[in-house]
Amino acid sequence: MKDRKCLIAYFSRKGNNYVSGRIVDLPIGNTEVVAKMIQELTKGDMFHIEAVKSYPKDYTETTEVAQDELRVNARPELMNHVENMDSYDVIIIGYPNWWGTMPMPVFTFLEEYDFSGKIIVPFCTHEGSGLGHSERDIAKLCPKANVLKGLAIHGTAAGSAKTNISNWLDKMGIS
Repeated sequence: MKDRKCLIAYFSRKGNNYVSGRIVDLPIGNTEVVAKMIQELTKGDMFHIEAVKSYPKDYTETTEVAQDELRVNARPELMNHVENMDSYDVIIIGYPNWWGTMPMPVFTFLEEYDFSGKIIVPFCTHEGSGLGHSERDIAKLCPKANVLKGLAIHGTAAGSAKTNISNWLDKMGIS
């Protein structure tokens, strides 16, 4: 798999976040921290999934918006788009676990492209809920893709997860 072209697409939220039972201000979201480590290890291209309408700065307000979006199965409009998705063989997709799955902008991203024949490798950051049912959701959204086993990284461990990430990528044949 080393000769395949890789894209690391991720959704991350900096600022007011829940970390180990308290609200802290993160200058860089945990998922972005992990995505940058993956980029360093794979030399893949990076793409930041961003909704046109920003989430509130307040953590609790963001969780309420996220829960409402999930309840109505929203598809927030994205700020940017991958112009050359056909050129990628492997898509490593990262997100925080929000309400047991991916944030809804990630759903928008996955529905925007044809992933037929591509390899999708998910990873998430979380505060105790792991991958939730996000792997199943990805497989449902991208039925013609090969979805590999994902990696869940506890948010507080994001900055020190490089060895775990490297081992996971090796196991997936991506490093």
